[in-house]
Amino acid sequence: MAATYDLILKNAVVVNHDGIGQRDIGVSGGRIAHLGDLSLASAAETIDTSGLHILPGVVDSQVHFREPGLEHKEDLETGSRAAVLGGVTAVFEMPNTKPLTTSEETLADKVRRATGRMHCDFAFWVGGTRDNAKDVADLERLPGAAGIKVFMGSSTGDLLVEDDDGVFSILKNVRRRAAFHSEDEFRLRERLGERVPGDPSSHPVWRDEIAALQCTQRLVAVARRARARIHVLHISTAEEIEFLAAHKDVATCEATPHHLTLAADDYARLGTLIQMNPPVRAARHRDGVWHGIEQGIVDVLGSDHAPHTLEEKAKPYPDSPSGMTGVQTLVPIMLDHVNAGRLSLERLVDLTSHGPNRIFGMARKGRIAVGYDADFTIVDLKRRETITNEQAGSRAGWTPYHGKQVTGWPVGTIVRGQRIMWESEIVAPGQGRPVEFSESLLA
Repeated sequence: MAATYDLILKNAVVVNHDGIGQRDIGVSGGRIAHLGDLSLASAAETIDTSGLHILPGVVDSQVHFREPGLEHKEDLETGSRAAVLGGVTAVFEMPNTKPLTTSEETLADKVRRATGRMHCDFAFWVGGTRDNAKDVADLERLPGAAGIKVFMGSSTGDLLVEDDDGVFSILKNVRRRAAFHSEDEFRLRERLGERVPGDPSSHPVWRDEIAALQCTQRLVAVARRARARIHVLHISTAEEIEFLAAHKDVATCEATPHHLTLAADDYARLGTLIQMNPPVRAARHRDGVWHGIEQGIVDVLGSDHAPHTLEEKAKPYPDSPSGMTGVQTLVPIMLDHVNAGRLSLERLVDLTSHGPNRIFGMARKGRIAVGYDADFTIVDLKRRETITNEQAGSRAGWTPYHGKQVTGWPVGTIVRGQRIMWESEIVAPGQGRPVEFSESLLA
């Protein structure tokens, strides 16, 4: 008797941990049930994906969706709408909301707000502070927790932990991998005078490469003393790449599409739209981060999607806020780099699916394998499109890549076997659920 599935994806080229090849995928109960020839099988829904590539669902492990407290910039629904329009099937959202996500109660509130409303699956980073340092081992294992996130450089009020003793008080108690914004706050304070009013190109002069490298060196030393695993977010300097290559036993790291695509020359054209922390820097640093991609030093890609309204970004520097949109453009920008020969499609999958699975311990996500969630990012590698502000699913309504032509485009987003986005249209209501993590399930 022929097998029956809820969904069959036919005739695609599947990109996975065992290479690239044509095969069908059968889905039952929201999970992958079979890989191979399903020409004799039947399903409630069959999608012919001839000419397309199916990737394991892309995971963006660093986004700021601003809810609660800053919903005029973004909320969980609009941020996740941008995510699935860009082919992203799961996100890890950051704790610098109002109130801060630093307790069991504030985490549970975010999970409640997101469940069944976000279009993609989700987890939330819990902010590590001096006040909750003794509790982080419990907080990091709560349902929906991606882990503990610490800001060592300028951030929101009580989330700033700039000194080694404060970081050690958190790291000595964590059991999962903790994530860090690594910029030396002491040096940033000393160099405030380097900011030139009205000139956003002075941003990387103020927040220079020494501030990033010094903090990452301090962080690794504290992690070794605490016998803890760390994850360094949004690497922006060539020197950090070289340093972290020697410390892969304790430290993983993330690169962002903007640090791989933009450079200091772009301030003349884009101004505060590309003002970020850590900053977009000189081209040699962009090349250094690419070296980290090429040499396997970088473990994951994250967008650091951090939306502000255009009115806020139009304030003269340095009154303008740091942050840009990015979750919707992560896949097309990186596919364009694939087509330009900067990295292979397999390496992109390693950075956006296998890498998050490996370093964060996601349960049943990050691979196309029987028993895993049926999360798929379906792309047309040859489609040429122009990124525009009008496409934006984000409430912010803009992108620094407006007018950029790219080759490679996400045409479908499937989350746990449900088609959520198809051909740039949301085709199902929000059904997001918390991502589960192996270390939390076993806690």
